[in-house]
Amino acid sequence: QVHVLESGGGSVQAGGSLTLSCAVSGADDDELTMAWFRQRPGEERRGVASITEVGGAKWYADSVKGRAEISRRRYENKMVLTMTNLNKDDTARYYCAAGALWAQHLHDPSKWKFWGQGTQVTVSS
Repeated sequence: QVHVLESGGGSVQAGGSLTLSCAVSGADDDELTMAWFRQRPGEERRGVASITEVGGAKWYADSVKGRAEISRRRYENKMVLTMTNLNKDDTARYYCAAGALWAQHLHDPSKWKFWGQGTQVTVSS
């Protein structure tokens, strides 16, 4: 059984940065596409960034392009999202997802097989 666990959320001031981590157990994460989604209260879950199995290709939502970097840290067996220049619109619950057939399925959460419980990010002014 595959388990996905996020960490690294919290409160941060506008203009600051944060790093979210995602660890997968029960599967070799090198064989899984992985992604971050986020969801605000009352809104749909939306893709933020995704990465292929070996990390050779990455996709970003327009809202975070230039401010986000997704990467794999194989030596730590983690996938990481670093975001800079945060603003209030980045406030959301962030979810790690894994196992889509194609990593570029950022537009469709239903394409992703495995999900974590999420971690809250709150940006204050």
